[in-house]
Parts: sequence; C-alpha cells; structure tokens
Amino acid sequence: MERALRVGAAVFNEGDHHAAHDAWEEEWLPLEAGTADERLLHGLIQYTAAVYHARNRNWSGARGLAESAGEYLGGVAPDYREVNVGAVRAYLGRLAADPEFAERASPVPLTVGGVAVRAEDLSFEGVAEAARLLAADGERWDEGVVEDAARYGREEVEADASTTRFVALLFEFVGGGERRGLVYQRLREHTERRRGREEDVSGLFE
Repeated sequence: MERALRVGAAVFNEGDHHAAHDAWEEEWLPLEAGTADERLLHGLIQYTAAVYHARNRNWSGARGLAESAGEYLGGVAPDYREVNVGAVRAYLGRLAADPEFAERASPVPLTVGGVAVRAEDLSFEGVAEAARLLAADGERWDEGVVEDAARYGREEVEADASTTRFVALLFEFVGGGERRGLVYQRLREHTERRRGREEDVSGLFE
C-alpha cells in the first residue's frame, strides 16, 4: 500500500493527474467497501479525477467528483496512513463549492509521511512503475520502450554499475514535466541501441 501511495502521489505531484489514479486502482479494487483503506484510495482516485476535469474546464464533472471524493475521504482520519487527507478534503470543499477555483489555485500536493512526493523521492522500482503508468496513459509514449528501459535500469542497479544511464533517464522521464518529450527521445535512442546490441549477439552460440 505504501509504495502505491507514494508512486501515485509522485505522478500526481508531477502534474500527471489522469495517470495518477492507475497507481491506486489495482490496490483499491479488491478492498471491502467502506473500510478505511478503500475509502482512502477511492477518495484519492476521485480527487485526481476532479482535478483533471477542473483543469479541462468540465465544471459539472469537477463539482460532482469533488463532492463524492470529499465524502469518501470524510470517513478517514485527516492523516490516515500519513497522507494529508485533511488538506485534500479542504481543497475538495472549495472545488465543490466553486469548480472555477481550480483556475485560481493549484491542487493540494499529495504528501506521504509529511513529504510532497516527487520523482526523485521514489526508489528505482517506484520510478519504474511511475514510468509504466505514464507510458500506458495515452499514446504519446511507447510502452515497450519504457518496459525495456526499466529492465536495463534494473540490470544496472543489480550490477551496482558505475554508469546508470537508464536509471537516470527513467527518473528524468517521470520528473520531466515540460521536458519529458526530450527526455523520452533520449531514452528511446539509448533503448534502441541496447536492443540492437542484444540482437547482434543473439543466437551466436546456438
């Protein structure tokens, strides 16, 4: 649960409001309705959706989701699982009353353990998961490239390599914001070169 919370928070805090909910959905679906964990994740999923709709000026959708998210989060403690639930609830209250408030104030960053989690705060496995979520969210990024880059990065970590090119690029990709497109191009180029080297030696000793 903690890793899912941190990954989703990082993706949300980097501005990827639509992709963030996927970090929590797998954890949320099997939970019994009405439990604290279920209400927390359900509320956070709806929080991200409310922000997404508000940013796209869908005021009725934003209002409805802000109201229901506030109701779900109203059933858990304001610092449940060390998430800033109370602050999120307050923002949702403002958004429900006036969805255009989103144009005047940024959404409340999600904190876990008192830290507004960003890409650099994640472990490698956490950032690899965040990168996968971003690649799966739409058609802009090739999921195969990100998957292979994560595999190469994992090899760098396991080998305690002195050069960790794929690790660094994945962290940059998740935290890249407006630079993400440029970072992705570099990631794709390095991944394709690595694939090419693998293909060159494949089958040599068969």
